[in-house]
Amino acid sequence: MRGRRGDRMTINIQEHMAINVCPGPIRPIRQISDYFPRLGPEGVGSGAEPQAQLSPGAAAAATPSLTPLALSPGAGIRGAGASEEGAEVDSYDSDDTTALGTLEFDLLYDQATCTLHCSILRAKGLKPMDFNGLADPYVKLHLLPGACKANKLKTKTQRNTLNPVWNEHLMYRGITDEDITRKVLRISVCDEDKLSHNEFIGETRVPLRRLKPSQKKHFNICLERQVPLASPSSMTAALRGISCYLKELERAEQGQGLMEERGRILLRLTYISQRRGLLVGIVRCAHLAAMDVNGYSDPYVKTYLRPDVEKKSKHKTSVKKKTLNPEFNEEFFYEMELPALATKTLEVTVWDYDIGKSNDFIGGVSLGPNSRGEALKHWGDCLRQQDVTLERWHTLTSELPPAAASFSA
Repeated sequence: MRGRRGDRMTINIQEHMAINVCPGPIRPIRQISDYFPRLGPEGVGSGAEPQAQLSPGAAAAATPSLTPLALSPGAGIRGAGASEEGAEVDSYDSDDTTALGTLEFDLLYDQATCTLHCSILRAKGLKPMDFNGLADPYVKLHLLPGACKANKLKTKTQRNTLNPVWNEHLMYRGITDEDITRKVLRISVCDEDKLSHNEFIGETRVPLRRLKPSQKKHFNICLERQVPLASPSSMTAALRGISCYLKELERAEQGQGLMEERGRILLRLTYISQRRGLLVGIVRCAHLAAMDVNGYSDPYVKTYLRPDVEKKSKHKTSVKKKTLNPEFNEEFFYEMELPALATKTLEVTVWDYDIGKSNDFIGGVSLGPNSRGEALKHWGDCLRQQDVTLERWHTLTSELPPAAASFSA
């Protein structure tokens, strides 16, 4: 239909779609699979038949544009997951975990000095916690199982950032090979709030058995949500019974785990043959249990050589105020022949000093012929190797020696 110039022609919808969609001869439509190579028994060129109907010039022009898409399977994945040697990278596809951010840190277990070195480097993409869309993050470290306050380490707080950089070095003392096999390091990222309680952002837990002695291991992993433990009141009778059974089984497997761990003490033993006696050195304590309301203790150490009929073997260090990691460097001497010393037991107890009331027992350890584990080995090596200084860490437990209960002063 022809109309006059300037008149607006009316075209129905069928004619409009036909004009726009099919302006010329109909050509075969290429499928999306034609842009990617087909790897399989049928060969790579199985998807090239639709292109055969194109003109040679069009096919040649189309080939270079398709070349960048012909990637080998998994090439992008390998590139994204590549990392430096010794690094551990955990990737998560869930938005629930990646939304909390990532944390980068290094761990090193020094077997010679019984220390665990923790280098907190940086975090990226943390979850906003404040009204300004930012956060005031800091990092807390705990060794599990164990008293939380006694072994807590903490970094400084970085203000108003979701990508904090700490570069701080934290250290645990008195870490033995036994700890490496059974303990877990919990690393938590929190938001500091001066007006209310600090808020939890995310955490990660690293079994120390993944570390090799004297080899630094790098971690760059996503933070996870804190998994709340079910309260006993919300458990059914069957679940409570299973829970109690598992706890008893865990205690039976751990042996000494029946007693609560209260910290560590570094002892130095030397039997001096010329003086005919035992030199006991109280070097330091680490990660003691907090006994005061301020979250600290005022610790001091007492030593006894049992059995002590005349009650003359008591020695006591000075009191260190408001600390869970006291350093004493004090020595006591017990004059005794070696055969008689072999029948004795050295009892070392740590106390919290309180003014106006009874002192609180923190923990203790006994070294003698009836001891077990590292305590027995330390005592035996001291008797066999005269004039040799032996310095080792020992675990303080909640078991109070019977004779020590009446000498808490």
